[in-house]
Amino acid sequence: MTNSLSDKTIARGRTAVAVGIMLLIALIHVFSPGTYLRGRLRVLYYSYFTDIVLPFGLYFLLCPTEEHFRAILRSDAPEAVKRKTSTALTFLGNWRWKAVSVFSIASFIEVLQAFGVPLFGRTFDPLDFAMYAAGVLLAVLADQLLLERLLPRWSPGKGRDAT
Repeated sequence: MTNSLSDKTIARGRTAVAVGIMLLIALIHVFSPGTYLRGRLRVLYYSYFTDIVLPFGLYFLLCPTEEHFRAILRSDAPEAVKRKTSTALTFLGNWRWKAVSVFSIASFIEVLQAFGVPLFGRTFDPLDFAMYAAGVLLAVLADQLLLERLLPRWSPGKGRDAT
């Protein structure tokens, strides 16, 4: 029972962090601090801020999913479900795969914009790829260095990368 309780606590904590990050990103967009900037800073904010914070947020949206998959593996679910879950966890349980996935999704959308598909924007800018990488890098640093130190049991031991 205590193991199940701690699993739920970890999952809720990861979900709270992900939701908190996404709410903060939404609030920043709603209150639009770029309106208070002038000149080059204003242009940089409106050109690249979203390209950094959305990959950052998307990375953390994958974190609660990772813990839910771990809970399935520890449960009495059928073996077929556990095999499929284990395969998915191989990717979601490793920060490298999460980072590559988020960067790939953002880059794919940018390439679509280059071909005239107005998905999440209309303007292709090659510098956006660097901003996506910066957002993912910041997320990985926050995940691996900051949250592991600030939040107890953020990552389930060091077996996280081993899965």
